[in-house]
Amino acid sequence: MTSQLYAPSQSRHHRIIRAPKPHVGSLIHIMWILTMGFTPESQAASSDTQPHSIKIEGDITLGGLFPVHSRGPAGIPCGEVKKEKGIHRMEAMLYALDQINSDPDLLPNITLGARILDTCSRDTYALEQSLTFVQALIQKDNSDVRCSNGEPPIIPKPERVVGVIGASASSVSIMVANVLRLFAIPQISYASTAPELSDNNRYDFFSRVVPPDSFQAQAMVDIVKAMGWNYVSTLASEGNYGESGVDAFIQISREAGGLCIAQAIKIPREPRPGEFDKIIKRLMETSNARGVIIFANEDDIKRVLEAAKRANLTGHFLFVGSDSWGAKISPILNQEDVAEGAVTILPKRASIEGFDQYFTTRSLENNRRNIWFAEFWEDDFKCKLTRPGIRGDGGLRKCTGEERIGRDSGYEQEGKVQFVIDAVYAMAHALHSMHIDLCPGSMGVCDKMDPVDGRMLLTYIRAVNFNGSAGTGVMFNENGDAPGRYDIFQYQLSNTTNPGYKLIGQWTNHLRLSAEDMQWSGGEKLVPDSVCSFPCESGERKRMVKGVPCCWHCELCDGYQFLLDEFNCDMCPFDMRPTPNRTACRPTPIIKLEWSSPWAIIPVFLAVLGILATTGVIATFIRFNDTPIVRASGRELSYVLLTGIFLIYLITFLMIAEPGTVVCAFRRLLLGLGMCISYSAMLTKTNRIYRIFEQGKKSVTPPKFISPTSQLIITFILISVQLLGIFIWFGVVPPHTNVDFDELRPPNPEFARGILKCDMSDLSLIGCLSYSMGLMVTCTVYAIKSRGVPETFNEAKPIGFTMYTTCIIWLAFVPIFFGTSQSTEKMFIQTTTLTVSMSLSATVSLGMLYIPKVYVIIFHPEQNVQKRKRSFKAVAQAATVSTHLSQKSSDKQNGETKVEPDRSQ
Repeated sequence: MTSQLYAPSQSRHHRIIRAPKPHVGSLIHIMWILTMGFTPESQAASSDTQPHSIKIEGDITLGGLFPVHSRGPAGIPCGEVKKEKGIHRMEAMLYALDQINSDPDLLPNITLGARILDTCSRDTYALEQSLTFVQALIQKDNSDVRCSNGEPPIIPKPERVVGVIGASASSVSIMVANVLRLFAIPQISYASTAPELSDNNRYDFFSRVVPPDSFQAQAMVDIVKAMGWNYVSTLASEGNYGESGVDAFIQISREAGGLCIAQAIKIPREPRPGEFDKIIKRLMETSNARGVIIFANEDDIKRVLEAAKRANLTGHFLFVGSDSWGAKISPILNQEDVAEGAVTILPKRASIEGFDQYFTTRSLENNRRNIWFAEFWEDDFKCKLTRPGIRGDGGLRKCTGEERIGRDSGYEQEGKVQFVIDAVYAMAHALHSMHIDLCPGSMGVCDKMDPVDGRMLLTYIRAVNFNGSAGTGVMFNENGDAPGRYDIFQYQLSNTTNPGYKLIGQWTNHLRLSAEDMQWSGGEKLVPDSVCSFPCESGERKRMVKGVPCCWHCELCDGYQFLLDEFNCDMCPFDMRPTPNRTACRPTPIIKLEWSSPWAIIPVFLAVLGILATTGVIATFIRFNDTPIVRASGRELSYVLLTGIFLIYLITFLMIAEPGTVVCAFRRLLLGLGMCISYSAMLTKTNRIYRIFEQGKKSVTPPKFISPTSQLIITFILISVQLLGIFIWFGVVPPHTNVDFDELRPPNPEFARGILKCDMSDLSLIGCLSYSMGLMVTCTVYAIKSRGVPETFNEAKPIGFTMYTTCIIWLAFVPIFFGTSQSTEKMFIQTTTLTVSMSLSATVSLGMLYIPKVYVIIFHPEQNVQKRKRSFKAVAQAATVSTHLSQKSSDKQNGETKVEPDRSQ
């Protein structure tokens, strides 16, 4: 395929020439470029329009890519002129070149030129335009190219571009970078922030003076965490900027941990009607995620705010906007109440006063080098310039040329002007350092820099470090990224005299946020919540929701558990209970039965009365020791029995006293001993009576061992069995105290208590009393057998009544004692029950056996006289008569009564 070019000849005639064939290796590159970017549409567009570029002569030429025009409608590559993002930024490059070329210390005797192209905000069109930068690097074989007259053609050599400033949009920079790296042309962008451009393997010749969105995403993650949020949603405009920004935010939040994404929603490039209302509904599906991270263009931001207002959700969402929102008014115009409290981020920048002076003095006369300036002039002043052959628009006034920027039109320096200037200066500083190293002492460009080696220039670019136009350092890391420097703003509406964006912090590798300067909807100072689950209360553990690390349910550590860590409860040791907030364990209080307790007062009162009564009886018996009643009652056994009763009353004080080794030893010894002594004496008495009357039925010979001495020996033998068991117990298990933490361990640990007690379990206590119980039962049996003894014979019947009553008392004791084993006051109830039962049994014995005798001795001494002494023979006769009477009584009951005749008649 050939195309025809027109070149001026020396003979002033035009000659038709054939285009030269490119080198085979370069042909492969060009085919790749054509595959990537050239379409029939773009070719047609380019054929219809002349190449729009600015050419500035110089010793070294830099390329420039700027979105001078917006994207055109279908079939047309370019649309309306972009005043700020296009003209301002492009003029910033021209301004920087002027400053550098006039600086005697930077690139002295070397003039920087430029070839500046319009990308028309379209990546494919920008790729086509950027082929201009690589023309000089394509090797051409002109040997077979001849003019029509056979002479070789005269082809002007295209200027060699050593580096490119641009582009603006990340999508454009990505497309152009893929071409420039093939020809080793370094590129420095002033506005492209896509994180993927940090990939030094794919975009090794790309650098930028603005921080990548990954830094911005890191700053936004830090902001979210500083506000205590852990559950947010994300909104991204479809496209490289929005999607890569959100992806970086999500990736960094995962690596940092503690931050979860509720929903990640993408806004379509061409949203359908009602699309934004659906987005708001989706966000409300996770209404706890009030924080919304938004990487979107201005139009999408505005429509999101409008949809939130339509849904009556003003003040619900808490937006954190990227630099596309920044401190702009246009996205929030007429939606200020919905945007209130929004936190936005913007690369740290400053207004360059020198550029303001430069740009406001530009006019149609002094700025002819800018081929798009006339178009800008018409748009800025809303007028129409007169062009030859073109009729003016009757609806617009005619431009006079006397208009002035900033005076007759609004002017505010575009935000990226600073970075355009820094990008040009970065390239100039790299060339300056390269010139010093390769051309020492040389004036102008030396042979070693003609041509400039792109790879070598890249190393110098990555090594630059200077103060930029705003006074901040300009440098690059190993991936060609500039350090992240951001200003953080919040849009404040309430309680302020000047509503608008307020600077609340900065981010330079770490966050500095002034929380006291922040203000939310309605003037609220407290940071609103955006969390999936609120922090658990003290003593509650987190039960995580599967798959959502920021969501959990709180579960109380119940019972005797305490919070071991954030996720686990553990049991307190057996001798401890949890603190009220269940964050640790504390010692369980140790208690004992106090003397002042109602459970102790009643037993002590009964015991004191019993001791006084027993002491009175003993004193009376001693005082009247030789009187008939005392002697008839069996003085020796009576004193033994009274001693036992006294010890039964005394044990009450040992049961209530504070447990200790000595107290526990005496408890073991006396608990069963008092009852054993009492019942041994009574058993001996009843046994003696029973044997006497049984023997009397058979013969007049008295039974053995009925003398007082024998009775004492029998009693002490019975008592010795109890003592032997107690001393064996002492030897096997020495008396000691322990603290029982299980007895008072109710479900509520606040009521848990450790009980200081002797080492006597309920079983050992019953075992200690069991021998006495056996004596009591045996004594009762003998009392029943002796019930037929005449009342005049000794004390068989009182002993019988005593044993019957005692059995009833102890039968009532057993269910009360063991029935309270589950009570929280078990120790108190059981101690009181035991001591009262023992005191009652002692009182029954004392009352039945001795109180009547004492009454007679003291109040009726006339009855305390010697009666006729009976022989064993008389006793035997009485026993026989008693037996006969009992048989007759039995016969009457059986209906066999005989009527005898009356012999008196």
